Amino acid sequence: MSNHLSLSSATTQWSHLLSAQRLGSSKEPKTGETARSHFHKDYDRLVFSHSFRQLNQKTQVHPLTNQLGIHTRLTHSLEVSCIGRSLGMMSAEKLHDTLGSGLPSGVSPADVGVIVQAACLAHDIGNPPFGHAGEYAIRDWFRQPVPQARLQNLTLNEQLDLLAYEGNAQGFRLLARNEHHPDKGGMRLTCATLGAFMKYPWLASHSNDVSNHSINSNVQKFGCFDSEASQLEELAACLHLPRSEQHDGFARHPLAYLLEAADDICYALIDLEDGINLNILTYEDVASIFYELIGERPSNIQLPAHMSVRQSLASLRARAMMRLVNTVTDAFVANNDAMLAGKLNGSLFAHCDTSVQNGIHQAKQLAREQIFNHPSKVRMELMANQCLHRLLDAFMPLAWTGTQATLTSLPMSFEQQRLLKLLQPHFDEHRRELSDNTYHNILNILDFITGMNDHEAYRLAQELQGHWGTMV
Repeated sequence: MSNHLSLSSATTQWSHLLSAQRLGSSKEPKTGETARSHFHKDYDRLVFSHSFRQLNQKTQVHPLTNQLGIHTRLTHSLEVSCIGRSLGMMSAEKLHDTLGSGLPSGVSPADVGVIVQAACLAHDIGNPPFGHAGEYAIRDWFRQPVPQARLQNLTLNEQLDLLAYEGNAQGFRLLARNEHHPDKGGMRLTCATLGAFMKYPWLASHSNDVSNHSINSNVQKFGCFDSEASQLEELAACLHLPRSEQHDGFARHPLAYLLEAADDICYALIDLEDGINLNILTYEDVASIFYELIGERPSNIQLPAHMSVRQSLASLRARAMMRLVNTVTDAFVANNDAMLAGKLNGSLFAHCDTSVQNGIHQAKQLAREQIFNHPSKVRMELMANQCLHRLLDAFMPLAWTGTQATLTSLPMSFEQQRLLKLLQPHFDEHRRELSDNTYHNILNILDFITGMNDHEAYRLAQELQGHWGTMV
């Protein structure tokens, strides 16, 4: 008997995976809408959300840069969404051509493209100010002696959420709980879009060994805080996601592999161009990687002599993207059965040809060695670390001081009262307040701090230190 899933079985699985049911809503999705599908509505909800707009001044790679044309999380997310749409549509078309079907009735390749496009648009929506440096700053702050002592009253799972803090989990919290909907339903996105969004559909405790009741500093990525565990279970049940073979979490939605690939393509191609614009990399550094990804020697590609460096890079980038999209979608179809069974290991690039794997590896290595460790970036990341630590120093004690005041009616200090005034509009919007639950108090304060863009966080940190008039 063939090892391949039967056509009817695969189609049934895809009918679950492409569910238009909205997470948090009991209403059945309406059928027969052609002009603007449920998945188009997901995309529109994201575009018009406050959290998406905040990405305009959040770090992609270079914090608080004043140079025009350097990518922010907003421009990066838009570009990733364009690549994601192409990957989704082409993968669905190739599945149809290879299997004769595969997609459920009423779902077109264009719908699959929009699902991946919307998921890609949201993939960084939970990132704190200053990008990955912001994540490290939050983790480091909670590892200091005073916060560590306060965390001892939390469960191990709750502690791990903070000590291994993840922008991916913050993103799911935002989409499933915080943003947009007045009835604690988040954005009410479709389960298909949220499934594609979830690169890591598991809790911190699923991917990190806490059996010895200690938390290793070398934490693994995860996509959901303990506070949203029930929403993750609901999402997985709707999509019929299988359990992971590595831990007690869930296997990825197949379209999440396309989101990851779209992000890596932009990382490999476009983020390197910022390095040239900031005089960190040379044209030759980047062009050699583009040629590797294209799979051609420079002598075989004739570019007009009058082209500028920017135009030459754009031309090479377009060719590289075309090849990467074709290669990744071939790998998607070839590994369809493994993804549906929840058994595909590694990214789709691990299943592409050698030149593509080498090109992606070279791009990541070049970024690590020359961009991420460049003195100008290191200085800005140190500033970002101090900035977020100042905000956490000021606001986070409210999570436990506020609890004590709630339980004992002790008055807060003047400073604590004024800090609470700054938090109050955020609490009012989400209909929350300080309670006797320290874990939820911490997450609510993190919602406030991580929701800021780089400039807002920098200005507030400066003001809290008494530095007036030094704002970016």
